[in-house]
Amino acid sequence: MLVNERAGMRIVLNKDLVNQASNTIRKHSMLKVSETVLVGLSGGPDSVCLLTVLHRIKDVFNLKLHAVYVDHNLRPEETPEEIAFCRELCEKLNVDFRVKSVDVSGYAKEHRMNKQEAARDLRYEAFRHGALEAGAGKIALAHNADDQTETIFMRLLRGAGPAGLAGIPPKRGAIIRPLIETERKDIEDFLEREGISYVVDSSNLQTDYFRNRFRMMIMPELKKLNPGLIHSVNKTASILQEEERYLDIIVTKTLMKMISRKTGRRIELFLSPMEAMDIVILRRVLRRAIDETEGLRGIGFVHIEDIIHLIKEGRAGDRLYLPRGIRAIKDYSLMVITSEEPLMIDSCELQVPGEAAIVGAGLVIRASFEEEETEGFGDGKTAVVLDADRMSFPLKIRPRKPGDWFFPYGFGKRKKLQDFFVDGKVPRDERDSVPLVLSGDDIIWVAGFRADDRFRVTGNTKKFLRLGIVKGKF
Repeated sequence: MLVNERAGMRIVLNKDLVNQASNTIRKHSMLKVSETVLVGLSGGPDSVCLLTVLHRIKDVFNLKLHAVYVDHNLRPEETPEEIAFCRELCEKLNVDFRVKSVDVSGYAKEHRMNKQEAARDLRYEAFRHGALEAGAGKIALAHNADDQTETIFMRLLRGAGPAGLAGIPPKRGAIIRPLIETERKDIEDFLEREGISYVVDSSNLQTDYFRNRFRMMIMPELKKLNPGLIHSVNKTASILQEEERYLDIIVTKTLMKMISRKTGRRIELFLSPMEAMDIVILRRVLRRAIDETEGLRGIGFVHIEDIIHLIKEGRAGDRLYLPRGIRAIKDYSLMVITSEEPLMIDSCELQVPGEAAIVGAGLVIRASFEEEETEGFGDGKTAVVLDADRMSFPLKIRPRKPGDWFFPYGFGKRKKLQDFFVDGKVPRDERDSVPLVLSGDDIIWVAGFRADDRFRVTGNTKKFLRLGIVKGKF
């Protein structure tokens, strides 16, 4: 619904708010002269105020302005009105306007996250795409001082560390927030005095979301206790941000020496320095490493603490299973954090003599016949010798299936493969990459782990089957 709608916008300059935003821009070096800026425009009071302010100072900085509305496809009954309002506003200001549509519901379901998180991810992605299209070097968002205070309190309640309690940064990369030091009441007063209309998003009036409940139910009570709450909290945030910038330099230098390998969904860090590192720096190094790896974002403070415990107290091979399919694995010399899908292998035949490449697992299984055993029976894990007379050929290789069982060598009775993996502490994300060698429907060897007792060599064995497994390159 439209609020404060009038025939037109007065061009009276509210010097206090405009000057405050200009001072914030200069204080944090948000803009250079002759920049192109993309403004996130929802039609709400904050974004309308932001676009208006930037339009009024554009000649000072020689700015070229563009605006983008992100349609989350969550409120189809309200979105057309909001888009029409934003388009009309931009036409009045002679600002280029575009709309980006995103599928929040589908993205949330696919990535197993709530709609608020999904909307934020997709919104920022839409801003980045819009900036590229417009040739904009900066993306201006309308977070204000009240948003800053609410964010800090909410993070405090959830157990954030000092970096989280520093709140929303005024500037991060291409993102700038010129209203971050301006209170919401000043924004609303500015729009009222200037006769500038805006739209109210009905979802902001609902108490289904934590932020809305906090804003409508808790913040008013806190302001009764301290009328200057917004100013006080933002001052604290400013101090913490300055300290964060200093520590950030230390973290950057430290992390540069620790990365062994990094992809979009995986980072490997040298373990030895972290085991001896002070926990204050280690916590920040891990947070930075994770935040800068796109496929790992979403790990919270409590998960960082779990990873630190794994580094300090865990044994090689220990791992953590974190949200969104992320795993932290302590290797012998590396700490691996990854969201890559666990390896899968395909089924294939194994001719004897011959070999089969297990591409998904990066392994090769080799098989040969022997008339007599001359090289030992192997360790049962990487190499094994079995009674070929009890088998049918060709052999088959496949991954595990529900209900698989075998007779583990030396165990003396049948056992479910699932129970064997659990007892052997085989990580669950590695179980589908373990090749099973079969004769007919019978497992003869869990490659890399244990042979089947039914096919062990006896005094009556006339023909021997030698199997071996080695790492391969494909």
